Amino acid sequence: MKFIRDIYAAKQATGQPVISLEFFPPKTDEGDRALFEKHLPALLAAHPDFCSVTYGAGGSTRDKTLMIVDRIQREYNLTALAHLTCVNHTREEVRALLEKIRVLDCKNILALRGDAPGGGEFKSTPGGFEFSAQLVKFIREQGDFSVGVAGFPEGHIANKNGKHADWQHLQEKVKAGADFVVTQLFFDNADYFEFRDYVTQKLGVNVPIVPGIVAIVSATQIVKFTQMCGAKIPPALRAKLDEIGADDEAALKFGIEYATRQCEELLRAGAPGLHFYTLNKAHSTVQVVKNLGLA
Repeated sequence: MKFIRDIYAAKQATGQPVISLEFFPPKTDEGDRALFEKHLPALLAAHPDFCSVTYGAGGSTRDKTLMIVDRIQREYNLTALAHLTCVNHTREEVRALLEKIRVLDCKNILALRGDAPGGGEFKSTPGGFEFSAQLVKFIREQGDFSVGVAGFPEGHIANKNGKHADWQHLQEKVKAGADFVVTQLFFDNADYFEFRDYVTQKLGVNVPIVPGIVAIVSATQIVKFTQMCGAKIPPALRAKLDEIGADDEAALKFGIEYATRQCEELLRAGAPGLHFYTLNKAHSTVQVVKNLGLA
């Protein structure tokens, strides 16, 4: 399997964007079958360069995350990115996890602070890590992994000191050894451009900063989703979603159109790739990538 840092370097050399896809571990056996027998095969039509697999709050899906990473790499020969968080992990537990990941021939980790179980306030585990930058540094000390981190164009929802204070933490993560940044989803490209320009020009961040994109499939679902993660819905988009209401067929069509326009502008402005939050579905993501002429 490839190091993701090398994937970005190779694509940059050819002027092509990196396409990556994100999945979450299903909660049921039926969900597992749907992911591997239906959605993943369909998503291969987007010709992804790699995919990432999320890690439930408090490490609740730890074993399943690694199982999915392993199957994706073995069955589809597709480089996978395993998420890893600070929550409920001591340093020794993380060390053991990294050895499991190494045995699976997974070379890539997205290092996150993570969410507390039940949506409570984050508390560091005794003998563990308080900040994701500490986790990044620890991972790099354990061997040759390519490490990614999260970026927040609108600032992290838990950071009460504003987005510029939050962006300083990104600088710390990159100094600790992060190779690339994947942003939280957003719907206003101006937020990404401001974030990118600030961290590159003022903070000296010089790794790929990859926009995270989601294609809306339901007006009501996306409103709840953004409330949870702290992303805003611009007024014009909110008005359109209110107009669509419970018409999920109209929402699906509009979501593909909106995401396509959003991605076109991002690529014209030099984004190194596109990271799609697929919600474990294929149709919208594949259609957006096809619309962009990248499939």
